Amino acid sequence: MKLGIVGAGMIVGDLLSFIHEIPGISLTAICSRSGHREKLLDWQHRYGISQIYSEYDEMLMDDNVDTVYIGLPNHLHFSYAKEALLQGKHVICEKPFTSDLNEFLELKEIALQRKRVLLEAITNQYLKNVLTMKEYLPKLGDIKIVECNYSQYSSRYDAFQAGETPPAFNPAMSGGALMDINIYNIHLVIGFFGSPGKVEYYANMERGIDTSGVLMLDYGTFKCICIGSKDSTARSAMSIQGNKGYIHMPSSANLCDYFEYTPNKETPVRVDHKSHPHRMFDEFAEFDRILREQDLIKVKVMLEHSGKVMKVIDQAKQSAQMDS
Repeated sequence: MKLGIVGAGMIVGDLLSFIHEIPGISLTAICSRSGHREKLLDWQHRYGISQIYSEYDEMLMDDNVDTVYIGLPNHLHFSYAKEALLQGKHVICEKPFTSDLNEFLELKEIALQRKRVLLEAITNQYLKNVLTMKEYLPKLGDIKIVECNYSQYSSRYDAFQAGETPPAFNPAMSGGALMDINIYNIHLVIGFFGSPGKVEYYANMERGIDTSGVLMLDYGTFKCICIGSKDSTARSAMSIQGNKGYIHMPSSANLCDYFEYTPNKETPVRVDHKSHPHRMFDEFAEFDRILREQDLIKVKVMLEHSGKVMKVIDQAKQSAQMDS
């Protein structure tokens, strides 16, 4: 994979901290606006990035870039991914894939028509501990209750309350608790159980944006609650309760250091199969394999998954009467 990165935020810094450990990935370019040039020059020197760009169009013309990673604010994902696909590049796009389902479906159609790889960078669909947890689900018997809580007081919430509108709390930029933080819960649940039968979102709204909210997913035979908060904090965790035992993950849904499986009336069993400390390593190792083997079957599977997530996002917004 000859990777071109667009963006200069925290998530890109996270990516650069480990990406050199995956032998199949070459950092051939990075692009961000001219105001970030000093940061890009520092990263170029530190991580051996071949070329830096301030214009996205120029990076897309670089023959040494075959794959573009989009680490930009949420509302820019669609336009940047579309432009890259139309230029014949493969695309890895940070979550949330797009602002709504229709945008996602357009990208999917372009990618499938042009036989380009299009993937959403969502950690919990690739973490070894999460994949192992899925194998444990049959041990729980009939699932009854699923509960996810990812609550993290945003460093920008005070500024928002003071009257500013940072991207994380800007509805025009697809911010808010549902899109920024609860989406991890949604990915985790849909990865385990597929699409729910009914979706209801109860949002705490401030100045037109959901600063926190409770998402109810009805699966008929069991019920699921997903809590996402940027205006308050709590111990993030996930629990899956069945009539023969339960699983507890004592972390937010974007990572899984370990989980505990507890059969009824027995002691907990701690499970940890992670192979790398960084939460993003497993997904990019798999992206490298997919690109190297041109595994379009796996691409279609992951696009189906992302489509189900985007459908729930749309349904949640409609339920809470939020502007999409």
